[in-house]
Amino acid sequence: MMTNNNDWLKSVYSDGSKWFVSNPLPKKGEKITIALQLSEDSPVKAVVLRTKLNGVERLFKMKKITDKNILATNTANGLSRYETSIQVFEKELRYQFYLTTEDCIYYYTENGITTYIPNEAYDFRILTDYQQPTWVKNAVFYQIFPERFCNGNPDNDVKDNEYVFDGYPVKKVKDWNSVPEEYEKAHCLDFYGGDLEGITQKIPYLKKLGITAIYLNPIFYGATVHKYDCLDYFHVDPHFGGDEAFEELCKELHKNDIKIILDVSINHTGIACKWFNRDGTFFPKTQGAFNNPNSEEREFYFFGKDNSYKSWFNVTTLPTLNYTSEKLRNRLYRDSDSLVKKWLKPPYSTDGWRFDVADTMARNDELQLHHEVWPEIRKSIKEENSQAYILAEDWSDCTDFLNGDEWDSPMNYIGSSRPIRQFFGETDILNTRLPELNNVKYKMTAKDFSGRISSILNRLPFAIRQVQFNLLGSHDLPRMHNNPKISKDAYKGAVIMMFTLPGSANIYYGDEAEIDGTAPAMEGCRYPMPWDKDIESTDAYKMYSTLTKIKTTSPAFADGGFKFLWDEDYVVAFARFTPKDLFITVASSDTEDREIKLPIYIFGKDFSKNIPKTDVFGNKLETSVDSGFLKVKIPAGKSYLIDLSIK
Repeated sequence: MMTNNNDWLKSVYSDGSKWFVSNPLPKKGEKITIALQLSEDSPVKAVVLRTKLNGVERLFKMKKITDKNILATNTANGLSRYETSIQVFEKELRYQFYLTTEDCIYYYTENGITTYIPNEAYDFRILTDYQQPTWVKNAVFYQIFPERFCNGNPDNDVKDNEYVFDGYPVKKVKDWNSVPEEYEKAHCLDFYGGDLEGITQKIPYLKKLGITAIYLNPIFYGATVHKYDCLDYFHVDPHFGGDEAFEELCKELHKNDIKIILDVSINHTGIACKWFNRDGTFFPKTQGAFNNPNSEEREFYFFGKDNSYKSWFNVTTLPTLNYTSEKLRNRLYRDSDSLVKKWLKPPYSTDGWRFDVADTMARNDELQLHHEVWPEIRKSIKEENSQAYILAEDWSDCTDFLNGDEWDSPMNYIGSSRPIRQFFGETDILNTRLPELNNVKYKMTAKDFSGRISSILNRLPFAIRQVQFNLLGSHDLPRMHNNPKISKDAYKGAVIMMFTLPGSANIYYGDEAEIDGTAPAMEGCRYPMPWDKDIESTDAYKMYSTLTKIKTTSPAFADGGFKFLWDEDYVVAFARFTPKDLFITVASSDTEDREIKLPIYIFGKDFSKNIPKTDVFGNKLETSVDSGFLKVKIPAGKSYLIDLSIK
């Protein structure tokens, strides 16, 4: 199977899944068995697991498994398996492997194999007592911006001039299919009438698409269309149907086995929030902190002597919350009837929270309280629902929050959207903010992509990696398919990548309908859902529905391994696999045809026996197998998802 003396190194593999750890989610004090696999033809003489226990380096010689029952269940044909057992007492177990041959010791970490002793930065990591939301591992989320999704009850629509906010009157948009106006003209006060009853009515549509969870942008009482400027955390906006409509939505979603997570900002409120209430727009001025220095809520904010106040990025309509206040913490997440707990309880029984601008929450210059507050929030949430998902907005590297005691995942821009979109030709979204960076036209290579993904994934505990929230776009990002520089082939490749990376997948409402939009304006990604269109006949709908079925049913995407197989020129290939399942994602942004050579022997001999003639979408493949390598001809710019699973 191997064509040169060192090909066996490609077959060395372990991770934190159930295929390699007897219990991937152990409790403190539990004994677990850890395994490693490699080609049975390798020259390895011994395998050693290296770790630290109580701060002291320990070496455990691993036993080669000969038990046919263990091998038949956990290891594919053609591979050897080594195991050892360790009792875990600390917050996490970190380890690496030493493999000896006749004349060399090879050192294996999440970052690959070296012939020198590596540091511990990329050790394999198993968390103890981590409450993983297991349903997220192969979930397909559908993100809904409620105001633009579906108008299920016109009776609750905003009326023209119903109120004035920050000096501007609200407007009811009469034509559902009209193009949203830019912020400078509409000020996020142009209401189309989308509501929660509309979402409830569209559950059959979502179910047919294959959705397993809803991520709902803010629904609490708010002045603008986006509702991030909350007026009252404890009631659903009446123009969305109020608390009763939300209760009915939750009931119907759960009846259809669809989870729901809510979106909220607890970094700031709106100026019209009843706690702040600057202008008395919705509540009398006798209520709230701005006009009442002795009010209980005064300590919830940062006020100066002249009644000036701190706001999020100096946006004066969004005053920042002050987490030195114990009363604020009680109302938001500690008390039994706090914001966080109320909506997790019946009759709503929501399945988690998405926290807006979580990267900056409780971080105010000399007051850096974030690593104090987030573990408290997690504890409160998990007390109510141990399976609740904690999703946080952060656009960059935030691995210091991903250790099992704060967030489950960020909005994974850093590990999915940003590198994927750059690979297919866009400038990294954060680099567009500065002309000196935006003006550099560099084409990302396959090695750039694999390096960028690996630099994030390889630092995460496997149990955290499994629940990452992968996405291409959102309410904060122009839709990729609306970019005229992005071809249909490039968009397809991007979607395949997003769906097949470790973690869940997210569809931003309307992407499957090829919804219109503009770039780069913010309102350009918030167009109303085109219900008049024959959505199910679109290429995008067919692509998404194929991927949702595979994502939610194949064990490879819930508990399977992940490995890059090819990263040459502008073609990337990676595998998701178990002992019986093997999916290979191939994505090309190349302008030339290429032939790639994939070492599928490293997953076991049987995967070479039944090479499909088409990919999962029915596209014809040009392939051949030679000595355990799968050769695939890749036309310029084409992408595939290839299923080699043993049927």
